[in-house]
Amino acid sequence: MTTDIQSPRSGKVGSGKIAPKYRRGAGSKGNFEMFAWLFMRLSGVVLVVLIFGHLFVNLMVGEGIHGIDFGFVAGKWADPFWQFWDLAMLWLAMLHGTNGVRTIINDYAEKDATRFWLKVVLYAATVVIVILGTLVIFTFNPCPVANGVQLPGGFCPAP
Repeated sequence: MTTDIQSPRSGKVGSGKIAPKYRRGAGSKGNFEMFAWLFMRLSGVVLVVLIFGHLFVNLMVGEGIHGIDFGFVAGKWADPFWQFWDLAMLWLAMLHGTNGVRTIINDYAEKDATRFWLKVVLYAATVVIVILGTLVIFTFNPCPVANGVQLPGGFCPAP
């Protein structure tokens, strides 16, 4: 006994052609989705380099993981190169992740209102984290002073 299976594409039995009823509408978003797709690929490659460089310097060079402390971070962020490196890693990781979650929201949120509010929360969280992270990188003070007294930590020279 043979059973003919109907093709999901055309509705005909044994046909491999795509049904002609599907028409691609005019793109209202322009090239944004193409640029978002391209950004994911390019930022992913750059992030791999940034992250492995970060891990190598933090875990393999010097004392390894045992050398990571306040003084290590303070020493790294005293150099503009490492500030830029960490800033690039922060911004690319956040934008890469935000774009990925935006794609998931577009794919799985069925209602327009739900999709809108999920994206508002996503974009707001992204902006807050990027701004706070950028401020931390550029305003980090390795020798904090409270009420005219240098806080203990042993990193900064005595006044």
